[in-house]
Amino acid sequence: MTVARVGPNAILQTEAALLEAGGTDLADRIFGACGLRAFRVTPPTGMVAEPNAARLLRAVAGHLPEDQADHVLRRAGHLTGTYILNHRIPGPVRTMLRLLPAPLSARLLLVAIRQHAWTFAGSGRVSTALGVPLTLSIDANPLATAFCPWHCAVFDLLFRELASQRVQVTHETCCARGAGRCVFTFRY
Repeated sequence: MTVARVGPNAILQTEAALLEAGGTDLADRIFGACGLRAFRVTPPTGMVAEPNAARLLRAVAGHLPEDQADHVLRRAGHLTGTYILNHRIPGPVRTMLRLLPAPLSARLLLVAIRQHAWTFAGSGRVSTALGVPLTLSIDANPLATAFCPWHCAVFDLLFRELASQRVQVTHETCCARGAGRCVFTFRY
């Protein structure tokens, strides 16, 4: 059986956020709690097994006080979004999206996100709706944590930087809170 894979930034940027929040002791403690201490020694350089990324995000949520976990996961999402913006979206595409009217730019961005969903959704099934508001759904989201601060921060950064500073990302339903799918809406 093939294990689904996700982008390494779920691990790399979570490590960076943990280091910012509490230094090596905190990062070592969280990575150790989920059995991923080896990634502290040898960070991933390519796609990672989905269960590893899921265990790390859940370890942050499960081993830190709620407000600190939310802060770390949001910061990790922000760092991930910044990485994507600077390294995965070509400069001419960034410029084009910023010049287009916000509704068109947001729709194009959402289509591009759906096409690359495997990087943040792994085995989850992603669908989008291009109405008002725009929505993105992840059925059986394998990386879900309560209210998905990591996902929200990634989406927030990308939409604010490329579509409109006025965009609001909300998380309507969450797999980690018992729903069958995570639903994110984008309003501007």
